Parts: sequence; C-alpha cells; structure tokens
Amino acid sequence: MGGGDSKLHFRKAVIQLTTKTQPVEASDDAFWDQFWANASTTVQDIFALVPAAEIRAVREESPSNLATLCYKAVEKLVQVADSGCSTEKQCHMVLNCTRLLTRILPYIFEDADWRGFFWSTVPGAGRARSFGEDEGEDEARPLAESLLLAIADLLFCLDFTVHSTKKSGPDAALDLQSVDSCEYIWEAGVGFAHSPPYNHVHDMNRTELLKLLLTCFSEAMYLPPSPDRKSTNPWVSFFCSSENRHALPLFTSLLNVVCAYDPVGYGIPYNYLLSSDQREQLVVQAIQVLVVTLEHEGGAVARAALQVLDGTAPTEAMGEQAAEPENLFVNYLSRIHRDEDLSFMLKGMTQLLNNPLVQTYLPHSTKKIQFHQELLLLFWKLCDINKKFLFFVLKSSDVLDVLVPILFYLNDARADQSRVGLVHIGVFILLLLSGERNFGVRLNKPYILRVPMDIPVFTGTHADLLIVIFHKIISSGHQRLQPLFDCLLTVIVNTTVSPYLKSLSMVAANKLLHLLEAFSTPWFLFSSPQNHHLVFFLLEVFNNIIQYQFDGNSHLVYAIIRKRSIFHQLANLPSDTASIQKALQKKRKSGISRSVSVTSETGDHSRVPVPADSSMFKASLEATPGIDKITEKAQVSEEGTMVSVSVPPPAAAGTSDTESNSDRDHEVPAVAPISHCQAEAASCQLSGVSSSAPWSASPDWVMSWKVKLPLQTIMRLLQVLVPQVEKICIDKGLTDESEILNFLQHGTLVGLLPVPHPILIRKYQANTGTATWFHTYMWGIIYLRNVDPPVWYDTDIRLFEIQRI
Repeated sequence: MGGGDSKLHFRKAVIQLTTKTQPVEASDDAFWDQFWANASTTVQDIFALVPAAEIRAVREESPSNLATLCYKAVEKLVQVADSGCSTEKQCHMVLNCTRLLTRILPYIFEDADWRGFFWSTVPGAGRARSFGEDEGEDEARPLAESLLLAIADLLFCLDFTVHSTKKSGPDAALDLQSVDSCEYIWEAGVGFAHSPPYNHVHDMNRTELLKLLLTCFSEAMYLPPSPDRKSTNPWVSFFCSSENRHALPLFTSLLNVVCAYDPVGYGIPYNYLLSSDQREQLVVQAIQVLVVTLEHEGGAVARAALQVLDGTAPTEAMGEQAAEPENLFVNYLSRIHRDEDLSFMLKGMTQLLNNPLVQTYLPHSTKKIQFHQELLLLFWKLCDINKKFLFFVLKSSDVLDVLVPILFYLNDARADQSRVGLVHIGVFILLLLSGERNFGVRLNKPYILRVPMDIPVFTGTHADLLIVIFHKIISSGHQRLQPLFDCLLTVIVNTTVSPYLKSLSMVAANKLLHLLEAFSTPWFLFSSPQNHHLVFFLLEVFNNIIQYQFDGNSHLVYAIIRKRSIFHQLANLPSDTASIQKALQKKRKSGISRSVSVTSETGDHSRVPVPADSSMFKASLEATPGIDKITEKAQVSEEGTMVSVSVPPPAAAGTSDTESNSDRDHEVPAVAPISHCQAEAASCQLSGVSSSAPWSASPDWVMSWKVKLPLQTIMRLLQVLVPQVEKICIDKGLTDESEILNFLQHGTLVGLLPVPHPILIRKYQANTGTATWFHTYMWGIIYLRNVDPPVWYDTDIRLFEIQRI
C-alpha cells in the first residue's frame, strides 16, 4: 500500500513539473525529494511514470523546472559520493537519481539548444576543481563533470558497489576520497590477483550506474554522421582523462569482469532457468562502456594520425590538439604486455565467442549469450590498440578459437538483412588477422570440430572451412553484402600466399572454381565497372598456390584442369561492342539474378538460412570503404619479413588501376570504393532491372584490364598437364579420379612455370571511412540492445535511422 502511495506522489510531482506556471524553487526540498525518496520505485516504474511526451513538454514549456530537476539529481549524487552510501536510504536515493537521469538525458541531447546545458556552470553546483579545495562559485565544475566524477566515485563505493572488509554502518562511514579504488577492483585478472566475493546486489548497482554512464556518452547518437569526425565526445574525453582518479581501476574492473565471465558455470543443465544471472547484465553494460570509451583515442598523437589519414596539414588546429586530454583507457590497454594478462584476455574472449557453438545432449540446457556483436567490437579494439595482443593471438593456435565462431556468425547471419553489420565486423576482423603470416600458417591445422552449420561435409583444414563459408556468403548471402566481396577474396588471397596453404580439399577447390566461373561470365563482367576485380583476386589465389604450394594441392590442380574452359573463355573474352551488347541483352532476357546464377552449383542444395534475429528493428549503417582504402600492400622478403609496397594513386574511373609492366601482371587493380547505393544499383543491373546509371561497358574499357589478366601461369600449367592427363586416361582407360590425383601428387612443374611473382599481402590500415562505419555500427548495436528499459527508444536519433523489419 505504501509503495503504491509513493508512486502516486511521484506521478503527481511529474505532473506538477509540467503544469506549474511558476518555476519550482531549487530550495524546495520537500518537492524535489519526491523524485528520489521512494524506496520501492524500480527502473521500469521510472520509465512508465515519466512519459516521453511530458519530458518534452517540461523541456519546452517549463525549461527552468527541467534544469532544476537535473541539477538537484546531480547534486544528490555528488553529496552521496562525497559521504558514502552508509544507509539504505542513501542507496535508494542514488539508484532513483541514477534512473531518473538515465530517463531524462536522451531528451536533453535530442534538442540542440539543450546539449550545452550540462557543460554550463550552475551557481552553487558541483564540487571544486581540486578535491579538498574550497574554491568560489566561479570555479565550480560544469554539471557534466560533477556527474561523471560522482558516477566514478559511486562505482567504488564501499558496500554499495564494492565489497568492504571493514565494519559497515553509519559509524564506519568512510570518506570516498580516502579510498584507494585500486584495492577494490571488481574481478581478478589483469593487474589484480584477488577475486572479491560475489554479491548480486553490487552487480545490480554497478549495472545501473554504468547504464547512466553509457547514457551520458550517447550524446553522439544525436549528432549526424560526419566523415571527418574532428570533434570528440566531451563526455568520453573527460571521463577517460586524468581528472578521473578512478580511470585505471575502473578500466581494469570492466575488462576483468568481461574476460572472467563464465555463462555456463558448473554446467548444471538448465541452471540459467532457475535463477537470474545479474553478472550477465553487468558484463553487457561493461563491454558497451569499454567499446565506447576505447573508440576515442584522444590526445595530439591520435589527432595527428587522423590528419595524416585525411590528408590535412598537421599544423591545423594545433591549439585544439594541445587542449584535448589523453584517453587513459586507450593508454592503459596499449600498455598491457605480460603473457599471463594477454592469455587471460584471449581465453576469456574465446570462451565467450564460442559459447553459442557449444552442443549438449539435452536441448537448450546451457545458457547462450546474445552479446557476440559487442564481443567482436571489443576484440577488434583490443587487436587494433594493443599490437602485443594481436601478435599473441596469432602466435598461438587459439587464433582458431576466434576464427571458427566468427565463421559461424558469418554463415548464420549471411541472409539476414538485420545482421549485415555483424557480417561486416566479422570480415573486418578476418581481414586484420589475414594480414599477418602466422594466420595463414595456423589455417593448415585440420578442422576436426563439427560446429552446427549448413555447409557441405568435407575433410580438410580450417582454410577449407574459411573458403566454404565465404563461398556461402557470396553465393547465398543478402545482396547488401556485395560491397564485402572484395574483402572476402582479399582474405583468401592473404591466406594462400607462399608457405601458407599447404593443401586444399576437393570441396574447397571446387568452391573457388565455381566462384571464378560465376564471376567470369561476360554479362557479369560487363554489368559493373568493378566486377572484373573479383576475377583478378581469384586468379591471384590460383597463381599463389601453383607457384608456391603446387606439391600439396593436387585437388585444386585437378579442379583447374576439369574447369579449364573457364580460363580459355577468359583469355578469349570478346571486347567488341556487338559482343558486349549481346551479353547484356542475353542477361536481360534470361532475367536470372546474380544470386540464382551463383547458387546454381550442382551438388550444393543447402538451405538458405532464415533470419534468426527476432527483433522488429534494425539500425542503418554507413557505407564501407573500398578495399584499396582499407588495405596497404606489403611484400614478403626471403627472410619472411614484410616490406611496405608503394602503390601509385588510383587511375581515373573507367581505366585500369594496375601498372602496364608485365612483371606486375599478378597484381589486382585497386578497387574503387563501393557504397551501398552503388551495390544496390549493380544488383539491379544484374537482376535484369533497368538502371539509370550512366556508365556502360566499352571495348576500350574491356581491353584496358583484359590484357592484364594474370593467366600466364595457369595457361602454362594447362599446356603441360592436360596432354599428360589425357594420355594417361586414354592409355589406361581411367575413369577413377583418384588415380589422376595420385599422378598429379607426384608430378612436378619445376622449371616449366614462369618466374614466381613477389609475395604480396594486403594489410588492413586504419582510415576515416571504417572509423565512421564502426562509430555508427557501435551505437546502433547499443541502441538495439538496451530495450529493458528502452533508454533511447522514440527519441530523435540522427546518427542512424531506425528501420522496421
């Protein structure tokens, strides 16, 4: 009964804010206490009792009341943060203020006139700039800084968010400013060996505070996407600066909580149905806060790097560079170097990434996590910021424990338009890993596990698995994945050079030949100015294997011999106007879409997956840059080291981007950036739908790249081996391919092939295009994952569009 009355008082107070013609005085504590004195109010109650329409009404009609409400809520948090949560009443007050601010802040951010409110100085608000100094009101902190520092203090508040070994109660209250938070890191792991006793109430309180912190950071959602992104998020910049004395223990706590989380526990079947897991909610909030804070590198060094990528002069905005504080979260992550810490991080990440793949005899008997997209984002940041972690991943076979779940997610999401972003982030990670030679070496390990995926059964290596999954993505994936085709083939090229790919299975070899067959049809090559680049990538794959790993790849050689007509057709590709128009007319008459053409391979009738995401909404994404924008070429020397290769600037549209030197014919032309709009236009062309695009294939354009097709090595192989194979078949009357394979295994082409070409690897390089894409994708995931309560639902998001599926 008392709980109902207090909620009624709370609701009446909300109504009074919107209906009172005169501003409510800040000194009227009896009125303002109604918003946070109630001990029975839940976060769901706050969101129900404070409707969006009324928040906007107060903002427009009674702005002083909204300002005072925010100020008073922050003031309460600051007061408790200074004194400590020594009573139950104070704990409820902190939680209610936290929930109320979480509810209100998005509506502050959506109005451009209000965004500066929290960064203004309210008379008498906040604390002095230095703890222990009693400065005047003119030196008071902006409300945003006071709020962020209060949240940081409360995240290490004894007996509220961390376990205290001392006596609790009012008599033992401690000044939080005297607490060394490094002694109260939430979980053992990096830089901390002691694991505190588990307390689900502490986890709940941490989760609420982290949700408010994430809401503070979410101002970025209400700003339109900007390619240059020269301005940083002031909330993140301040929170991750040296002003926050808890930066190190908080970063360590967040990282350790994520990497130490074990959703299965002791493995008791269906245990997750018997009790709620408060730790999972904390892990989700922790990982989201981490990916947001690690996105902003801050400091003059990071800004100078961005200027180099943008091509702007390093002398621009020097004053802004010097004023921007260093991001301590990024700094701390980059300095982790001990093997035991790196091992802890990698094992934690791989355990969580593999969780959805775990199979049990009892259906649905173990808990399956749903935050794998955030995990992939965090893994990307770990590899991008800490190169020691990246090399640690690559030097151990644990890299395959990262590869397999990523391939599982790619295959599972390939036909679901709401998870296009998941496919992108997975491919970007594989592109990053494939730029290192150890990745290709590790792929030679046999694939023994049988993860539940709808792919053909094969016996082979992890490289075979990668090729089979990539073939599925290209052949039966969503049309919005077309801009990723060059990235997918680049990963294959990177993993098939020189000493890497020792043996391909027959299944994988046939998949590669089938892709070449689909991409080399005249109507496809003539339908888009970029399509011929895919043929160059595949020819480079075949040349790499033939030149450097011929002995162990009899399956691929046999598949090339069987499909030799593809290479002869490429060499004799017609380039006159009549033939070009005839090929395009034949395509239009047939009305066969590209996807149907590619999936028509005999013997592979696997079902296209049904979209698995039951969400009703998805967030739009920025276009991904072309492969030439996100990679740089590196040449492998005889000693195995990599040397950067200078690449000339891209040629004008419609011309070949490669050098005319025949010694460099193996190189793939630089691919122009493909936006989603261009991809959809190309898809329309390929589907027989009229397109208004002005570009059309011309004989000069066809010849400009046809003469550079790197067919010499393959043609020489066919010239030597085809007569021998035919002679064996005729002389011995062979009908069994196993004997032909045995002959090819023991054959050699030493001295018969052209001089081996240099080994080139395309390494990922940071760029503003992918930074913009990651920024949009990250906030889109955070928006869609925070639905209970729906923090940002029905607010004026400008960073991306929310689309109903």
